[in-house]
Amino acid sequence: MPNETKRDRLGELGALNPRPESVRAPWFRESTFFDPLDLVQVKYEMLRHAQEGGVNKADAAALFGLSRPTYYQAEAAFEREGIAGLLPRTRGPKSAHKLTDEVMKLIEQNQHVGAPLQARSLAELLHSTLGISVHPRSIERAIARKKKR
Repeated sequence: MPNETKRDRLGELGALNPRPESVRAPWFRESTFFDPLDLVQVKYEMLRHAQEGGVNKADAAALFGLSRPTYYQAEAAFEREGIAGLLPRTRGPKSAHKLTDEVMKLIEQNQHVGAPLQARSLAELLHSTLGISVHPRSIERAIARKKKR
């Protein structure tokens, strides 16, 4: 996008600070280099301020408009992964974790060849047989993925 602003891009990446006005560090107000909208930069500067400035962690978190738990999460992520640890993570499951090989086998056994896919009835079968709740659309996507392979 040619007219995309930094704010738009930060929003797309999940790195837009939802409360930039709460960043009270003076250098974020006095310099164009420091951007209170950039949550990764805010977290990094918070960690650096506590580490290099000798400020306690709670005060550093407050100065940057973040909570103490956020400070500790950012600190652990930074120690583990460096600056990349401060980047936002996608939330939620990363794959169809309920659709294990056993579940897919049961789906395949109950799917009639040539007949239209009955995802809703397969979801009910999984619930009654295995006691797991799977959305019918998840079943449709899993079968489509399997056909692609």
